[in-house]
Amino acid sequence: MKLHHDITGPESGLPVLLVHGLYGQGRNLGAQARRLADTRRVVTVDLRNHGDSPHDPDASYAALAGDLAELIADLGGRVDLVGHSMGGKAAMMLALTHPQMVRRLVIMDIAPIAYGHDQTRYIDAMEGLDLTRIDRRSQADTALADSVPEAGTRAFLLQNLDLKSDPHAWRLNLKALRDGMGQIIGWPDDLPAGHFDGKVMALRGALSDYVTEAGEEALRHHFPQVRVVTLKNASHWLHADAPEAVSETLAAFLGDGTDA
Repeated sequence: MKLHHDITGPESGLPVLLVHGLYGQGRNLGAQARRLADTRRVVTVDLRNHGDSPHDPDASYAALAGDLAELIADLGGRVDLVGHSMGGKAAMMLALTHPQMVRRLVIMDIAPIAYGHDQTRYIDAMEGLDLTRIDRRSQADTALADSVPEAGTRAFLLQNLDLKSDPHAWRLNLKALRDGMGQIIGWPDDLPAGHFDGKVMALRGALSDYVTEAGEEALRHHFPQVRVVTLKNASHWLHADAPEAVSETLAAFLGDGTDA
């Protein structure tokens, strides 16, 4: 599948590919993209069923990693790869199944394990919104307030609402994401045994519970060189909570893309 993506920064050198999480889109990592684009070619991508990329019933990590592999091949065959949450799982799957395509890997606040936090309540909230009665984003925000009381989460979800389309619509493939939720919060149990030997950083928020001791163990099993870095005062959405700290940490770890 050909994914929608944007490219910034100088054309020379190994690109950095930034991959968003569930219900997100490439522009969510805009602060990090702008910082890295000072010296590197940076690619922000919309995963399938998100943003401006095509929709498909298959929401598995094998499919997501396959899409990324196709994009990386078009970009020259090798990248530095950064993924947050669901995008981090897709990035890990790609590194484990196509290790030759990845020089360095950054996994943001996620581990290669199954989680129990089902996210379908947000799909319920979005599907429950009567878009025929919505003309402005502020109206949608008010209508979502009962089912999604967190203002920041509502603002994040509403980035996916296309009020220019006729009729108004969500850019997300909500049905595919609902049907695939078990796979999205899970981790494939049929993944061939193996590990990625390249340099890896697992960046987690100090206020997040996504990377537990079991998660660290799973990370070290698949990624022997992983370095776990904890950012203080940051939650699961660490790139939004601490954009400068995340950007500078990424820039320091990824470098200019020329060394091994």
